[in-house]
Amino acid sequence: MPAGYSGTPLSKKLGITHSTRLVVLGEPHDYATLLGPLPPGAVRLASPTKTASLVHVFVTEREALSAQLEGLRSGLGPEAAVWVSWPKKASRVPTTVTEDTIREVALPLGFVDVKVCAVSEVWSGLKLVVRKELRVKSAARLIV
Repeated sequence: MPAGYSGTPLSKKLGITHSTRLVVLGEPHDYATLLGPLPPGAVRLASPTKTASLVHVFVTEREALSAQLEGLRSGLGPEAAVWVSWPKKASRVPTTVTEDTIREVALPLGFVDVKVCAVSEVWSGLKLVVRKELRVKSAARLIV
């Protein structure tokens, strides 16, 4: 863990399990340390695909957030989760993203937020999933 940070490993907070196929976009330099070891069987993918089960996005600008979420909404499978991390106010990292900004961008795309967590002393995280009624319709289209 980074100096001055203690608590639950990030991999556990994010819900990473043996079957997780993780993609990380815009990761900070200390991400591997924060994340800790992945459970056996979990893998990191280089880019988002329909097989990714969890994407962790780090953003500081609303425009980048909007572009990322639009691409992820169309490029991921209906059961995938997206964690969006933005700088905490106390970090003094310049940003145009807040928890409310994430909701403003995500909700019209069919995402809903289900969990929030502290990622580090600098970053917060908000977990997004596709609304349940949209997941059912998307999954049905994949089966047909």
